[in-house]
Amino acid sequence: MEEWILTFSIVGYDPKEKEWGIAVQSKFLAVGAVVPFAKAGVGAVATQSYANTAYGPQALALMAEGKTATEALEIITKDDLDKEMRQVGLIDAKGNPATFTGTYCYEWAGGITGEHFAAQGNILIDGTVEAMAQTFTETSGSLAERLLAALHAGQEAGGDSRGQQSAALLVVKEGGGYGGYNDRYIDLRVDDHPEPIKELIRVYELQQLYFAKSKPQNIVEIEGEVRAEVVTHLQRLGYLKNESKNDEELHKAFTAYIHTENFEEREQVAGKIDLDVLSFMRGQ
Repeated sequence: MEEWILTFSIVGYDPKEKEWGIAVQSKFLAVGAVVPFAKAGVGAVATQSYANTAYGPQALALMAEGKTATEALEIITKDDLDKEMRQVGLIDAKGNPATFTGTYCYEWAGGITGEHFAAQGNILIDGTVEAMAQTFTETSGSLAERLLAALHAGQEAGGDSRGQQSAALLVVKEGGGYGGYNDRYIDLRVDDHPEPIKELIRVYELQQLYFAKSKPQNIVEIEGEVRAEVVTHLQRLGYLKNESKNDEELHKAFTAYIHTENFEEREQVAGKIDLDVLSFMRGQ
């Protein structure tokens, strides 16, 4: 039995980084398990309202064959007897957008397309989709940051008129997954939370801390005040028993800390530290 996925979402594309993604929020449990579909080099799909989850793989298969977002949208909805209850947004391989809102979707319902994005939603406070569109267009930064900013702006403009429950962010990029083995660059979900978008942003910031590469300007020598602080934290956290002036012992303890906390992506050569890791240590 199908259920109404009453929500707002935005699909987008970054032509420079070759990334495709979706951000979504709903008064619905685990919306990330239903709405977003994406494949690197192909496109992204958000299917909602009286959601037909077959739209995701069907549209991606069509776009993989070279169909545009508009062409794929026409094909997947053409023979769907319940299409007037559906809502869907697509971005194809070249960043062309398309959006569809059936005439039976609950008000307010609608969508907007612009350069490299499609924003849509139903049972919304009027102005939500417009806020998402404007924010995505005017915000700089990575695709994930722009999608999250748009989602947050949509909520600030009113969002889902029934309230909040879950949110998700999916961004794909060729070889962007863990270890480079798949395209799942960012795949985050908040399945049940009183403020799911704020929680999703918090989890995204953690994801960046753990998996993003170190910024060159944040890499410094472990010496002077930095060394003293690192020693203090390693002692406090149980990695060093005594204040040591032995660099080898300090490096061994710090390496153990890095590996325990899963900061391998931010691990540096002996004698250096990423200041983002030091900032995390301060908060523990």
